[in-house]
Amino acid sequence: MRALYTAATGMVAQEMSVQIISNNIANMQTTAYKKQRAEFSDLMYQTLRRAGANSSNQGNRLPVGLDIGAGVKTTGTPRVMTQGNLLPTGKDLDVAIRGEGFFRILMPDGRTAYSRAGSFETDDQGRLVTPEGYLVDPSITFPQNSSNIQISQQGEVSVLLPGQSQNTVLGQIQLARFVNKVGLQSIGDNLYLETDASGTPQISNPGVDGMGNLLQNQLESSNVSAVTEISDLITAQRAYSMNAKVVSAADDMLQSTVQMLR
Repeated sequence: MRALYTAATGMVAQEMSVQIISNNIANMQTTAYKKQRAEFSDLMYQTLRRAGANSSNQGNRLPVGLDIGAGVKTTGTPRVMTQGNLLPTGKDLDVAIRGEGFFRILMPDGRTAYSRAGSFETDDQGRLVTPEGYLVDPSITFPQNSSNIQISQQGEVSVLLPGQSQNTVLGQIQLARFVNKVGLQSIGDNLYLETDASGTPQISNPGVDGMGNLLQNQLESSNVSAVTEISDLITAQRAYSMNAKVVSAADDMLQSTVQMLR
């Protein structure tokens, strides 16, 4: 029966929805994580009678058609790129973006990745890096024995060097923005890659050309809402159960048909 296959597509779709929700919940405490949602669309229809077709020799036309759907499919899992809450950390190298933009991160293979997570560290050479050791681009190196690290809202990085009374500027943090940031490819480690869908990055300093400002000693939290995710999880579970019930009902009908033929 066609109902078996139709309900099966519904079960597959809701299983995908539960997987997305579980990943969102798992990343509730991940810095700058952007939640995903599953989007669905209906499958092709089998048209048994087309609306507007002649229903008699007198030229009467059917006001409605007779179409049977084939179920549902998952069309995408876009990320919701809304701003997460900004939380104070008290750490000098923690930087949050308030507004639009991504940090530029240089990967070991030469590619440039992009991130909203500003939980930076310094490596053995004093260079500003991510927790995984990837360099922040443009590169900024902190001299040995420097202190009083200051990162302005416009991205200017300065420190107090030994023997000096005023801070010295070391470099400038730049941000990138995209026409379609939802089109970025997530590769883990809080990193995204440019794609044909995202468009090319527009590079500028914070606070310029629509870029957000930087806030030192703060980090952006995940934008996952526990209440929303649990509500969506319950909805997905119920929808899965209803589709499973359809499979069971179709099986009972087939069993009745088989018994009648015996």
